[in-house]
Amino acid sequence: MLIAAAGMHNIIMTGPPGSGKTMMAKRPPTILPDMTFDESIEVTKIYSVAGLIKDKSALIANRPFRNPHHTISNAAIVGGGKFPRPGEVSLSHNGVLFLDEFPEFSRDVLEELRQPLEDSEITISRVNGTMTYPANLMLVGAMNPCPCGYYGYSGRCHCSHNQIIRYKNKISGPLLDRIDIQVEASGIDYGKISSIKPGESSESLKKKVTAAQKIQTERYKNESFRFNLRLAASKIDKYCPLGDKERALIKTAFERLSLSARSYHKILKIARTIADLEGNENISLSNLAEALSLRGSDRNSE
Repeated sequence: MLIAAAGMHNIIMTGPPGSGKTMMAKRPPTILPDMTFDESIEVTKIYSVAGLIKDKSALIANRPFRNPHHTISNAAIVGGGKFPRPGEVSLSHNGVLFLDEFPEFSRDVLEELRQPLEDSEITISRVNGTMTYPANLMLVGAMNPCPCGYYGYSGRCHCSHNQIIRYKNKISGPLLDRIDIQVEASGIDYGKISSIKPGESSESLKKKVTAAQKIQTERYKNESFRFNLRLAASKIDKYCPLGDKERALIKTAFERLSLSARSYHKILKIARTIADLEGNENISLSNLAEALSLRGSDRNSE
């Protein structure tokens, strides 16, 4: 989650009930840098258009965190109405959109996310006009490995093979390909619970994220984007140069895992973020290896 926040990467977590997915999903707003004045103005304008500001003199200062129910409609997620109003993707602008029970959302709703995740904006066309709203968000998804939630983690799973396949197929390949980080949240046994030690505070993590994002802002000062998430494929060679050992590793991974060009670029962008968190000017072998470990769908395709 630290890496995702540092580069504003989209992330999805898969694991059994009680593994901490929802708790982790609520952490990004506490470790992301405070919004700038300009970002606050942008968010306030969107909420004003949506009619969600009661005090007209109020300025929204906290990063949005939206958590819609999986029964949400297409219009509610992307926006709509007789006179197009912002939907959840725009209400999450400069913040986080959390979709719990990810496969339980209708396939049509999930497919609507593809444009805003790719373009950072959403265009809504209706009879009375066409509106384009910003949607520069960090998507956080959480899902069970199967309908009952326990496949692969205990002997409690009672789902058939076909049920598991249908469940996972609710998320299309093109959509999953747009989610940079895909990780497993393992179940927690008694030994782990009884030996839990205090972790790093959100304030400490926030400092790390802020430092990493400052590096990105400086690096991309002459570009049209600010974060590694938006690093275009045409700019990869310029901003993600690799040494001989790193090239050999990514070549092996590309061939063994049959990576798509999009996956290849995402791995390099994640590695760039990890390097930024460590204050490294260049991507190291360990940075690249860690990035590869965060692409679950690529490893599972082996």
